[in-house]
Amino acid sequence: MAEVILKGIRKAYGDIETLHGIDLNIKDGEFVVFVGPSGCGKSTLLRTIAGLEDITAGELYIGGQLCNDIPPAKRGIAMVFQSYALYPHMTVAENMAFGLKLAGASKQEMNAAVERAAKILQIEHLLARKPKALSGGQRQRVAIGRAIVRKPNVFLFDEPLSNLDAALRVQMRIEIAKLHRELATTMIYVTHDQVEAMTLADRIVVLSAGKVEQVGHPIELYNHPCNLFVAGFIGSPKMNFAPAELISADSKVARVKLHSGDVIRVAVDASHLSVGSKVTLGIRPEHVVADGPLGDNILHGTLQVAEHLGDVTYLYIDVAGADDHLIARAAADNRAIRGEQVTLGLPEQHCYLFDENGLACRRTIDPVATKQEKVA
Repeated sequence: MAEVILKGIRKAYGDIETLHGIDLNIKDGEFVVFVGPSGCGKSTLLRTIAGLEDITAGELYIGGQLCNDIPPAKRGIAMVFQSYALYPHMTVAENMAFGLKLAGASKQEMNAAVERAAKILQIEHLLARKPKALSGGQRQRVAIGRAIVRKPNVFLFDEPLSNLDAALRVQMRIEIAKLHRELATTMIYVTHDQVEAMTLADRIVVLSAGKVEQVGHPIELYNHPCNLFVAGFIGSPKMNFAPAELISADSKVARVKLHSGDVIRVAVDASHLSVGSKVTLGIRPEHVVADGPLGDNILHGTLQVAEHLGDVTYLYIDVAGADDHLIARAAADNRAIRGEQVTLGLPEQHCYLFDENGLACRRTIDPVATKQEKVA
């Protein structure tokens, strides 16, 4: 096991810089997920840790050792790629043992390591098979097993589930989470799927254009995004946004006017902003009230689509002056009809406010704490 420390990591290809001074401290035994849209630099960052990409500037430490100039094989890491990359002419056992064989391990050591990894991954019955006789999920288990037998200090995963179907992805997420609990080894995982990130991570690192936007526990990022980018990226369906103008503010509550003319109260400290400032109102679909008491913050719109998913219904509503549909999570038995006028409630404690630069205003009511107090 090992702590991974990145200090001012930069990566450039000629004049084009793709990583812009990444500072990060990954604790020993922690499961950290790099997440972000395509092209944000998450895979490049992982490859610099692995030693597959040279570091242009900055320092990388693994287990207290400066690793900038240490070759990948000597960094104490093992990497699982999106492609399984199994040797088709070898059995599962031979594929898993191949790295140890190259390292000069004895047959007894190889057999013991393969049996241990196979037991952890529950693939003992597959050891004599060749890759062509395996399913996609089984092949990915073998690829992970090949990493386990090396007993690395750090596991690196580069979008390992993206080639699997939806059901297998869910199953493998659970398997990887169990694997981390059993091995208690530092793991760094790259994905563009924020559901994977929320499921697996002790902490999530949200990246955009080669920069770290925010680092934190999944629930922390969900409830307290630092800016518009993180708020829009974490959560499915994504957070609703609406352009607005600040009409009053103090250290506890702000009042904003939407382009529709509706005035909404938001429980945030916007006292540092000037009246008349351009701001963005945010609220998550599950917090928009479509059924039940609406409260004081009222919004009107026209229903465009009702998405019935069995356990829940999502309403897509046109609101005057908004750039996009407002999404509301409603009860499964909601019977709203397309073209119907709907009235929605936007509880002030669940609203977010972002300034002209996209930075979040501090929330003055913690909805989670408030809910716990009510339960108690």
